[in-house]
Amino acid sequence: MATLARHLTPRDLWLVRMLYEHRVLTTHQITRLAYTSLRSAQRRLRTLHGHAVLDSFRPLVQSGSAPEHYALGPLGAALLAAHAGLDPNTLGWRPTTTGRIAYSPSLGHDLGVNELLTLLAAHTAPGTGLPLWLSERSCARRWGDIVRPDAYAHWQSDGRLLPFFLEYDTGSQPLARVEAKLAAYAAFTGATNTRPALLLHTRTQSRNQALRHRLASAARELGLNVATASADFTTTEPWGPWWAPLQPGAHRTTLERLAALWPGLTPAAGLEPTDADTALTLPVPPLPPEPEATQ
Repeated sequence: MATLARHLTPRDLWLVRMLYEHRVLTTHQITRLAYTSLRSAQRRLRTLHGHAVLDSFRPLVQSGSAPEHYALGPLGAALLAAHAGLDPNTLGWRPTTTGRIAYSPSLGHDLGVNELLTLLAAHTAPGTGLPLWLSERSCARRWGDIVRPDAYAHWQSDGRLLPFFLEYDTGSQPLARVEAKLAAYAAFTGATNTRPALLLHTRTQSRNQALRHRLASAARELGLNVATASADFTTTEPWGPWWAPLQPGAHRTTLERLAALWPGLTPAAGLEPTDADTALTLPVPPLPPEPEATQ
């Protein structure tokens, strides 16, 4: 392992941390975050897979072929534990981990969350970016006694910051269950005296309209800053004018404009490092630490 570690780049080690944090990323998601071309990404990913740093699978699809899906491999887990100074058993990695991810009923949901957030993270226009992205697991570790969002992130654009919780709705939950989550987010605001926005993303516009009709009154009564969008619009540019605040007469707008519309937003509590944190519980930068030559 020591010999292998000497041949790993900072970008490789960053990817190992990202896969531990976010569980599964496709070739295309990794490419947009860390590589200048699909070919260079595929070449490096195959090398890392060959050394068991990464594991991979390709789900069956009804037509065409799915991209390669990457997860943490056995050597990757061992390297991660060594760099953190921890026992490998504390990572929770097992030889069956990749299989559990591949056959999990939540795979489509998890990939949808990661698709949305990797698109935001890779959009690096001047003054724009996603400096923070926490996974569902990291959110549960910090705030699971009150809320359990699918992700938490900070979107920054033109000097404005939009801290937000993400609920990625696939349509599998009854509307009443989604509505019940609003009370938890209101409780979070009251308990922590912080006010992130809540972004609700649905797969279809029809589901989006049903949620808006069901949630509008509760969101208003609870004083929450909520906006909704659907994959019918956000497919490639989720930062764009696709998000409609959950209030009467609202029009779709950009994430930057949402931050301007809601000047009272503040980042969530519990983001500062504590003595209980380890190298594995600190946030992973959504982009590699520095540009590197193509490998």
